[in-house]
Amino acid sequence: MVPYARMAALACAALWPALLSYAGGFPQLSLTDTTGRAHTPGEWAAKRAIVLVFVSTDCPLSNHYVPELNRIASSYGPRGVAIYAVQGDATVSDAEVRRHAKEFAYGFPYLFDPAESLASFTGATVTPQAAVLSPRGELLYLGRIDNRLEDFGKERVQITEFHLRDALDAVLAGKPVSHPRTKALGCAITRKK
Repeated sequence: MVPYARMAALACAALWPALLSYAGGFPQLSLTDTTGRAHTPGEWAAKRAIVLVFVSTDCPLSNHYVPELNRIASSYGPRGVAIYAVQGDATVSDAEVRRHAKEFAYGFPYLFDPAESLASFTGATVTPQAAVLSPRGELLYLGRIDNRLEDFGKERVQITEFHLRDALDAVLAGKPVSHPRTKALGCAITRKK
């Protein structure tokens, strides 16, 4: 039995650095945006919150939210919030993502994530879906942007709940997010096989 215990201890020791990199915050990565600029979690250390919005070029629901996301970026960016769009479909070409970002006039960085690192890290499953993280990589909110969509094909006349804005307001006020998880409706994030 001793050899098995020793093998288990060695295996744990070998995995320890990888476990610490996730337990201690963001995975080690460098992602390029549609303008060619590289972004790393190190640049987020001075921010009060980080928003990752998972979007897709061919999802009409996420495309419909671009104006609201631009307003959120304009409102919260000056208050210390870093906002990024993350391409949720890793099968779409870089050229198509660049064209899409330009056509829809994203006013904040649009990241390529071909290894799907950020979707895996946050647990995002659909587009559009927003994740709010602390500068240390703690997931503070994951869910919908607002309650515009009641169900697939059914949109509210009047938006009454602003989940992403409420989460950001709570974080900026130093309070816990009252609803840290909400159900996002959208297009499934297409994973590479």
